[in-house]
Parts: sequence; C-alpha cells; structure tokens
Amino acid sequence: MSGTVDITQDGGVLTLLMNRPDKKNALTDAMYGALADAMESAERDAAVRAVVIRGAGDLFCAGNDIGDFLKSSGNVGEANVFRFIRLLGSFTKPLLAGVQGHAVGIGTTMLLHCDYVVLAQDAKLSTPFTTLGLVPEAASSLLLPVAIGHQRAFAMLAMGERMEASDALACGLANEVVANADLEGSVAKAAARIAALPPGAVQASKTLMRDPGLVAAKMEAEIEIFAQRLQSAEAREAFTAFMEKRAPDFSQF
Repeated sequence: MSGTVDITQDGGVLTLLMNRPDKKNALTDAMYGALADAMESAERDAAVRAVVIRGAGDLFCAGNDIGDFLKSSGNVGEANVFRFIRLLGSFTKPLLAGVQGHAVGIGTTMLLHCDYVVLAQDAKLSTPFTTLGLVPEAASSLLLPVAIGHQRAFAMLAMGERMEASDALACGLANEVVANADLEGSVAKAAARIAALPPGAVQASKTLMRDPGLVAAKMEAEIEIFAQRLQSAEAREAFTAFMEKRAPDFSQF
C-alpha cells in the first residue's frame, strides 16, 4: 500500500486500487503520486503486460479531494494530479478499469485513456467541472466530443449531466456492463486475455490508434487554464460552499 493506493501484481497484470472508501476514494496529492509512481514503474517493467485501475468500496472515485484544492497554491501545474494526467496520455501499455457506483471528474476522464472499460450496472459517470468553477482536464475536452459528439459532451463537461452505465455502453465509453457481483471477475478475465497477447504488437497498436502528441498538447492547454481557474473567485466560492455544505452563489460574478 502507498498513500491509500494498494498495488498488487498477478502474473502480467498490475492492479492499482484506490483504497479510501470512507472518503469515496477522493484522490489526494499523495494518492496521485502513488498512482503516477506505479505507472512509471509499470512502463519500465517488462513483466507488466497490463494495468488495471479499480476503486474500493461502493464507488469508483469521487474525483479530487476538495480539501487539497482549497490548499493548493503556487505552481499547481506541477502537482501530482497533473503528473498522473500526463502519464495517462503517454502510457503505452494496455490500461483497464472496473467501475462501480459513481465516477466523478477525474474518475470519469481517466476512463477516456483506458483501452478496456467494464462498468457495473450501477455505474454513473459525471464531470461537474464548471459547477466547481473549473474546466475539463485529462484531454477530455478533446477525447469526449470525439467519442460521443459535441452535444452530449457539452451536457457532461459544461452542464455536469450524469451518464448511466447503459448509456455509456451504447455510446462507446465502455466495453461491458455487468452485474456488480461480476465486476471483478470480468475485469480480471479481460486483463488476463490482453496480458497473454504479444506485448510489442499490442503496445504498437495502441500507439497507432491515438496521436499522443495531439493528446499531450490538449492536456497542456487544459492544465494552464485549469491552474488559473483554481485560483479564481468562482472556484473559491464553489469550494468553500462545498466544504460549508451550502449552495454556491455565482450571481456575484
């Protein structure tokens, strides 16, 4: 375990488990650092053929820890969250995810970088960036419209609308939707199948399927604006309202 991220390996499959269920697996800077360290190590380790991301408990990930955002200052573009995001875009090995319950913010945008996604029947994807005074990240402003069209992407990224598992499957954001009890087994089966394939051919195919330079450029554009928005009065009002358990007041802006 490292920073409430459990790291295990079974054969060629490395599993990264976000293990903070009491906080809905909201990601802290330390957790982002642990995820990034593990991915960097996996990239170098020939024994790792595939990486799986999971969340402990009843839901996958509630997004960023708001307390960390409130404390953020200085060059936030160098924080571990953005280190992890950049790795998502450059990671060459197969990446899988098994998602149950809510996947919020980065909990959803990281799925756009996964090569195989299994959703439990109760999975719900949401990206409420603007409600926090922020903008999309992880190249989601590029990848989500390409995947599901501008209008549906706008509803998610700008309006914060939630997508149910069945709709995510129908529009191509997931490979499978399974019963919650079958989620772990279904992800393990897919990961084992991928890990048994010729690794060089799989990685080369993944690289050909997406332009990493284009993704990286969009990420950097997002990171610059995201970092600015973190310091904005709108974001501070949104974060403070969240911590105080009240509705934000954006009428002042």
